[in-house]
Amino acid sequence: MAGNPQPFEDVVMTDDGFSIPHLKWRELVFIGAVREEGGAFVRDPSRPMPPFRREGLFAQGERYKVTVEGTRVRMERVV
Repeated sequence: MAGNPQPFEDVVMTDDGFSIPHLKWRELVFIGAVREEGGAFVRDPSRPMPPFRREGLFAQGERYKVTVEGTRVRMERVV
């Protein structure tokens, strides 16, 4: 992961995706903005996406492997 982000930082970009605070991840799952599909997480376009400080996260059709790293969740693109 790039640098040593604070737990409250919104989005930290990495070479293979990004990381977000664990609470933001819980919000995404709770409101149904992302769902598990075939061993990875994808965006559910029928659900609202909470605001991020960076546009274009979770583009439709992108798949992510999710790894919890302490107070953050790493989202690694699955190719």
